[in-house]
Amino acid sequence: MAILDIDFSSPDVEYFSDLSKNNFFTLDENNLINALGRNNLNSLGNVSLLDIFLSVEKVVEPHYHQNASELVYCITGSALVSLINPFTKELNEFTIEPGQVANVPQGWWHYEIAKEDNTHLLAIFDAPYPQVILGSDLLRLTPKDVLAHTYCLDEDQITEALSPIQSSTIIGPSNDCANPAELQRTQQPMFNQYSRQYPVTPYYPGYAPYPQNPYQQPNYRY
Repeated sequence: MAILDIDFSSPDVEYFSDLSKNNFFTLDENNLINALGRNNLNSLGNVSLLDIFLSVEKVVEPHYHQNASELVYCITGSALVSLINPFTKELNEFTIEPGQVANVPQGWWHYEIAKEDNTHLLAIFDAPYPQVILGSDLLRLTPKDVLAHTYCLDEDQITEALSPIQSSTIIGPSNDCANPAELQRTQQPMFNQYSRQYPVTPYYPGYAPYPQNPYQQPNYRY
C-alpha cells in the first residue's frame, strides 16, 4: 500500500492528467511514448505508466528497469515482448494482442517489437519514478577497447559496427534505417550484411521533470 506524504485537503492536490500533453519521446507521428508519473499527477502512489504507440517492426529498444517491474498491456495491434530470465539464462518471448499482458520482473533485460501497424501498448510500473538503463547507452558508452578485450573481438570492427549509435535510441530503428532486403539485393547479393542508422534524438526530452528533469542526469528514469 502506497503511503503518501500528501495533504489531501490541499487545493494543490491533482487528480487528473492528460497523457497526450506529457510526451516522453517522439520518433514520428506513429511512433511515440507519452508518460505519467507522480510529477504529472501528485496524488499517485507507487505507480506510473508509459503510453506507447508503434508501427510495425518498430522496437522499444532493449533495456531494463533497476527499480521497477513492468506490466505490458496491449490495447490495439500486436507486440512481441521479449525478456531474458537471469536465473535460467533463457530468452522468453510472448506475443500479446488486445486484452493480453506480459509481465517483466524488476531488473530483467527486455524489449518490445510491434507486429502490426497502429500497435498501442500501456506499460505500467510499480514505482512513481521508474529508472532505466538502455542498451544503446551501454553499447555507445562502454569503451570499445574494453569490449574487444573482454570478448576477444576485433576493436576496429566493433568500433565501426557501433559508430552509428551516437545517442539513446528508445524507439528504433530510425525511419532512415536502410532496408536489409534492399541492401542485400543492391550491395551484397551473396551476403546478408547491412548497416543500421540510428536516430540522433537524445534521451533527454523526458516525460516532464520529476522534480528536476532526471533525463539530464546520469541515472536516467523511464
